[in-house]
Amino acid sequence: MTRVKITDVSKRYPGRGRDAAPVVAVDDVSIDVASGEIHAIIGYSGAGKSTLLRLVNGLERATSGSILVGDDEITTMPEAKLRVARGGIGMIFQQFNLFHSKKVAKNVEYPLVVAGVPAAERAGRVAELLDFVGLSDKAGAYTDQLSGGQKQRVGIARALATNPGVLLADEATSALDPQTSQEVLALLQRVNAEFGITIILITHEMEVVREIAHRVTVMEGGRAVEQGNVFEVFSSPKTETTRRFVATALPTEPEAAHLEELRRRHLGKLVTLTFRDGDVDQPVVFQTLAERGVGVSIVHGGVTDVGGRSFGKLTLELIGDDLRVEHAIAALAQQTDLEVLA
Repeated sequence: MTRVKITDVSKRYPGRGRDAAPVVAVDDVSIDVASGEIHAIIGYSGAGKSTLLRLVNGLERATSGSILVGDDEITTMPEAKLRVARGGIGMIFQQFNLFHSKKVAKNVEYPLVVAGVPAAERAGRVAELLDFVGLSDKAGAYTDQLSGGQKQRVGIARALATNPGVLLADEATSALDPQTSQEVLALLQRVNAEFGITIILITHEMEVVREIAHRVTVMEGGRAVEQGNVFEVFSSPKTETTRRFVATALPTEPEAAHLEELRRRHLGKLVTLTFRDGDVDQPVVFQTLAERGVGVSIVHGGVTDVGGRSFGKLTLELIGDDLRVEHAIAALAQQTDLEVLA
């Protein structure tokens, strides 16, 4: 199991033109990824997340700061030693990066050949890995005969060939359909659970973060603008960037245009309640309303699983005379976060 500690890391590229200012791709980022953790780094295009990933395995050198992968200081390591260190850092890619001229087994075997592993040992390792990813029957197939999901499974098997302590995944599911994405994410969870491999996952999809990650870093403009465990970040986002991401993966409050439509269709008082695991249960809310003689209809939102805990928002229409509704709202406000919409 391998810890990855990124401390005050920056990456600057020379600007175009003699007097142009340097381009800052990564700006003073610090992330401490615990051994055996699945850590997601999320951001929009240009946020610096993929550059940061390349700095971790030394494909590019940081301008400043420190990157420790286990005991290896990547930022100052000579290239010869870095080539050896990369054997402990697996990598999977959005577009798979497989050799189309080689069969599946040869693709998986390639890192072992580079590492100088004897042929007999290579054969056994390749068979073991193809069995793990469910592709034993495809060993003799060419990669262009495979589906996208199968290609990514080959990529995962290849990344695991040298028994890495860390696996870097750059948009590993964004080229796949939703069902196949789920299967690949489940496979990565198996990799983490069965082998204890630390995974750093780059993505622009908050649904991927919700499904697989233990902790998450949100990047914007080259900086880490928010970090925390997945439940905390989903349930209490601190920045506008994070709130936009969360809204793509969770039921939230209705947007302005939808809210106006709800107001036209529902004559009662509209309120949005936030449900957090360990905070308040839905039955308690509905019991509170029933005890005060207030009818209720769910008009928007939902509750789902985030990091093994329940979270979500429900917009309710409260029906009854004004005084009863006011008393019910006051009682609910003492139990959970509540916002009156209409």
